[in-house]
Amino acid sequence: MAILGKVKNSFGSMFSFFANSWAELKKVRWPKRKELISYTIVVLVTVAIVTVYFTIVDFGLNNLIDALF
Repeated sequence: MAILGKVKNSFGSMFSFFANSWAELKKVRWPKRKELISYTIVVLVTVAIVTVYFTIVDFGLNNLIDALF
């Protein structure tokens, strides 16, 4: 009987967790379409800049190591 009580408590706490998570998601302020597009553009531009930076650094270090050896 004790095992059934533990199982019931486990599933009860699991359902409670999902109910509380759903309640928290209802409180979230989701971005509008225009905001989402601008955030996406910022992320893509940032990724492109970082990619170019690391490509240049990698190329420079590769040439430096080749010059040393």
